[in-house]
Amino acid sequence: MLAQEIKWLTLNQALEEAAKKPKKILIDVYTNWCPPCKMLNQRTFGNPDIAKYINENYYAVKFNAEGNQAVEFKGRKYQNPDFDANKSEQRNGTHEFTMVIAPVNGRIAYPTVVFLTEKGDLITNMQGFIPAKDFEPVLYFIQNEAYSKGITFNDYLKNFNGKIKQ
Repeated sequence: MLAQEIKWLTLNQALEEAAKKPKKILIDVYTNWCPPCKMLNQRTFGNPDIAKYINENYYAVKFNAEGNQAVEFKGRKYQNPDFDANKSEQRNGTHEFTMVIAPVNGRIAYPTVVFLTEKGDLITNMQGFIPAKDFEPVLYFIQNEAYSKGITFNDYLKNFNGKIKQ
């Protein structure tokens, strides 16, 4: 049996799909040179339970934070004016869209996982590598909108019984 893989979309595809069939949007903001980004991709997004849950409950987007892909979001076009094609596998200019969706306390770090509503509004974002067992309750917390019901994540964790144990 083949391992479950996440169905990655572009941001525009995810927004189009969410307009037809509402689901929240998860964006993996990564870079090509970032070791924690590769760990998140392999160990967390590569976990079959995580991949299955994301495919069923989210539209998943991979976004290269230092890439040169133009992005249209909420009526505005974002680009990477400092992109250098000769540096595609090393540190490069930061994409304008990264600066809009990925800062935490004014700081950009990779990887960052961004959660958007069905309409593209920011719910929250998380920076750094997150092991699958720690990421699983986050996916459920966001998808079930516990955050909008006055439930703290720590309280949610007390009653969460996930499938992933390690």
